Amino acid sequence: MNIGLTGGIATGKSTVSSLLIKKGALLVDADTIAREVMLPGQPVLAAVSEFFGQAILQADGTLDRKKLGNIVFNDKKALQALNEMSHPEIRKQIKERMNELEKLNPNVLVVVDIPLLIESGYQSMFEQVMVVFVPRDIQKQRLILRDSLTDEEAEARLHAQMDIEEKKKQADITIDNSNSLEETKQQLDRFWLKLGLL
Repeated sequence: MNIGLTGGIATGKSTVSSLLIKKGALLVDADTIAREVMLPGQPVLAAVSEFFGQAILQADGTLDRKKLGNIVFNDKKALQALNEMSHPEIRKQIKERMNELEKLNPNVLVVVDIPLLIESGYQSMFEQVMVVFVPRDIQKQRLILRDSLTDEEAEARLHAQMDIEEKKKQADITIDNSNSLEETKQQLDRFWLKLGLL
């Protein structure tokens, strides 16, 4: 069985994925895959550097993430172009790794952690989608503390993402991560029991 795991910025998705791994689930991390497809020698990096120019590469041929970020986060068309070049390969890799893990471990839960799962329209790839959430005011508070942001910077980042309430509406399972770690664990215990994995 597999689930797609998502949430909003600073809602505690990493906490939930690590708790599921402790229970015996296997993880496919989309962020790791996204970094791998941008390594030197990969066709995606070649296409991206051809499109955006050699200036986005460091002297050793690796991607200068900050430079590319400055371009795409200030230009919607550039971001769309980057997504069109990278998403098909990322999606392919996610599917391959997920299928491989499911084949090798048919009775184990495979968790695929994708920050922009709903925004990217990946829901159909999974049996269920789990959304980790906290109320927006707590989300903002945690984001300010975690990333040392000003109130305005935190607001801008939250505004750039799909609202967490919208994500919750599209979830099969929701995990409220606004209270103690113990309460989050209890929700995951109930979910695990429901799957008959205990």
